[in-house]
Amino acid sequence: MKTIALFGNSRASLGKVSTKELRNEGRVPCVLYGGTDNVQFSVYEPDFKLLVYTPNTYKVKLDVEGKIYYAFLKDMQFHPVNDSIMHADFQEITEGKPVEVAVPVRLVGNSIGVRQGGKLIVKTKKLRVRAMADQLPDAIELNVETLEIGKSLKVADVVAGDLLLLDSPNNPIVSVKTTRAAQEAAKAEEGGKKKK
Repeated sequence: MKTIALFGNSRASLGKVSTKELRNEGRVPCVLYGGTDNVQFSVYEPDFKLLVYTPNTYKVKLDVEGKIYYAFLKDMQFHPVNDSIMHADFQEITEGKPVEVAVPVRLVGNSIGVRQGGKLIVKTKKLRVRAMADQLPDAIELNVETLEIGKSLKVADVVAGDLLLLDSPNNPIVSVKTTRAAQEAAKAEEGGKKKK
């Protein structure tokens, strides 16, 4: 899994006043948990751009005033009006302990159903998995070539190797729906057969 670097500053004081000051400076209050101690720090909001506004999932190399931590972004709070980032939670990666993270699904191939005029509908873009951090892939590939109109691929159809899938096996990931054009073509074909 690809790694992205973030640089943070330790927070000397906690509480509403210092948090408001941080946000006024364009910084996001953050917490790192899951290790021996919780680490309170802040990061400039623009630095989150590559980490948050992307379909990918990244391992994060946190540099908090020279001390390095490896983590995953676990949760974020956004401002209800202007969508600015209000707070970020990171979970530290610890040796020998599995992590839970959402990994993107990458579709491979051109489905039979789409070639017949159907429409590919993606219902799940990421799957939640549990694994050791070094076993996590950049994406889970799912071959859709044999997918016909009216059929779907579910979580149970995913070959995940060492990854433990946490989503329900019955959850659909991708399906091919019939389109109005395909229905009309089928009706026209049927009508042509009846006239003969």
